Amino acid sequence: MDFFISNAYAQTAGGSGGGFEMLIMLAVFGGIFYFLLYRPQAKRAKEHKALLAGLTKGDEVLTSGGLVGKVTKVSEEKDFIEIALNESNQIVVQKSAISAVLPKGTMKSL
Repeated sequence: MDFFISNAYAQTAGGSGGGFEMLIMLAVFGGIFYFLLYRPQAKRAKEHKALLAGLTKGDEVLTSGGLVGKVTKVSEEKDFIEIALNESNQIVVQKSAISAVLPKGTMKSL
């Protein structure tokens, strides 16, 4: 009957050997975390900071709330800018609320 059913033998006692392999796996997960999560987010934050530093009067911008307007006043000592939505409406928003600088003439095409 041993021809159809193989015998099961207990595994011999050996060391766990998990010390160095665990460090390698931790390093691999750290690398994955860095390249897939931290690095792209840091790159986006750096680009957004450069975008905010380059704002000048006359730029057409899009806010995070969806408003499109033209920058009329940039306050360097404070973190606020004034945006003209049209000839009669002007609002003051934080610089961090700016999500994109639009090409010139975008407001006219809307």
